[in-house]
Amino acid sequence: MVAIIKTGHSLHRTLNYNDNKVKEGVAACISAVNYPMEAEDLSLKYKLNRLLNQAALNENVSRNSVHISLNFDPSEKLSVETLKAIANNYMDRIGFGAQPYLVYQHHDAAHPHIHIVSLKIMADGTRIDTQNIGRNQSEKARREIEISYGLKPAEQNKKEQAFELKAYSSGKAQYGKAETRRAITNVLDVVLNQYKYTSLAELNAVLKQYNVLADLGSENSRIYNNKGLVYRILDEQGNKVGVPIKASLIYSKPTLACLEQKYFANEQARQLHKGRVKTSIDLALLRRPSQSLPDLISTLKKEGISTVLRQNESGLIYGLTYVDHKTKCVFNGSELGKQYSANGILERIATTKAAIADEQQSKQTNLRESLGGQMADPPYAPRMQAGSEIIDALVQPQTSGDFLPGQLTKKEKKRRKKTVLKSS
Repeated sequence: MVAIIKTGHSLHRTLNYNDNKVKEGVAACISAVNYPMEAEDLSLKYKLNRLLNQAALNENVSRNSVHISLNFDPSEKLSVETLKAIANNYMDRIGFGAQPYLVYQHHDAAHPHIHIVSLKIMADGTRIDTQNIGRNQSEKARREIEISYGLKPAEQNKKEQAFELKAYSSGKAQYGKAETRRAITNVLDVVLNQYKYTSLAELNAVLKQYNVLADLGSENSRIYNNKGLVYRILDEQGNKVGVPIKASLIYSKPTLACLEQKYFANEQARQLHKGRVKTSIDLALLRRPSQSLPDLISTLKKEGISTVLRQNESGLIYGLTYVDHKTKCVFNGSELGKQYSANGILERIATTKAAIADEQQSKQTNLRESLGGQMADPPYAPRMQAGSEIIDALVQPQTSGDFLPGQLTKKEKKRRKKTVLKSS
């Protein structure tokens, strides 16, 4: 099970997002806890007013809304009653059991998942502290619930990692397979909160693997000049398709300003994980020193690290970005060190290949010397021709200097025969 917790400024927006899913027929409100009526008997207005009235008890809290998603492995078939029980258990364990909250079951992804809408203001007006709640209370609750309900743990070996990224068909947004905004949102819900990126380019290194692009627009365009941001779906060739979706129209509001706020925190959080990427690259080059760049990319992929090439229009590689899906960290090669940049990697590969060629040449030279010079030089050596002529001379069959054609030898034989007869 994977739990994602978000806080926000607007209870309206959080609730409308889930209720709109219900109107679209891809979700259902399955539970209303600490409400006076059952979920099916509540109108949208009543659901919202119950939350707003309690939020009004402490107007000093600006980020008062709480939006939680609990995501399960695609292989797990969970009944509505089980999902409701898991939601209640989870909310109790993270300290929200006494809060009013609504549970929505969504059907717009390939894996089972629920969304929970609540608020941070308690009935007495005090605020629930949510700082580090994901790392502390939520992680503990997740592990205990996984054991209690026999769920597949979030921590799996490499071959089973990151099932939450399969929230969409084949792990990628596909134009025409689902409504564009929904397809993009499914990807962003996971990537934006799970991965540690420190620039838009690093974020796109992840998003492009799932056919999504965060686009600033062309230089001098209205979007670019207004520091806007749109999200687009890409086809399998990386071309933009479909209608761009403004960041402000997506539920989580992943605007440029919002992303930039994450950069500093992500920079600090990813520092501990640089070593894994560097070590994986070093070991790959050490174990297979004769490999090419595509071979290295393939080797790193087996370790859960994707290598994204940055190329100019002529195809020249000018940069590498590494996406570690195990630690969810993104690094430009140059940030890991000069030897991990595009030029550094290409130089290391070329240098290693040259060293291997020199070693092979040295072995051949030593072998010739150990044989006393009797071994012919390799075909490409400058002295090949002279050596070949000497060897040919040595192995040619010897011929007599008074060699005569066949007809002359027959005449000689007749003369000898006549001489023998006369003498007899």
